[in-house]
Amino acid sequence: MRALVQRVARASVTVDGATVGEIGPGLCVLVGVTHDDTDATAAKLADKVANLRVFADEAGAMNRSLLEIGGAALVVSQFTLYADTRKGRRPSWGAASPPEHAEPLVEVFTTALGDLGVTVATGRFRADMQVDLVNDGPVTLMMET
Repeated sequence: MRALVQRVARASVTVDGATVGEIGPGLCVLVGVTHDDTDATAAKLADKVANLRVFADEAGAMNRSLLEIGGAALVVSQFTLYADTRKGRRPSWGAASPPEHAEPLVEVFTTALGDLGVTVATGRFRADMQVDLVNDGPVTLMMET
């Protein structure tokens, strides 16, 4: 699994003009799934995201996690994280899992984050989503399991 993680002041997802997920300070997490990912992979990534130290402590150093600051996560499925752009000008999606495999694993990831104590909002799987966010820092990290 891959996650593109952005520290945000706020973030939201809109589908067909309606807000389906919204958070204040925390992390916007775009999640991609590949063919050999499992429930264990999803749970491991959730633990890494929840404990990722990218929030400032009293000295201004990035030493606090999402759990420590009581922040929220906006989880958005993103199959394009597995795009292969090495050849030509059109991305190949061969490394991205089909929706039947990916959707349950994104749900496992989301549930695992919640079970760790993170307040979670989500987008809508397979929908045309508009993601609005204010990247704080900016801080943007790619994570893989």
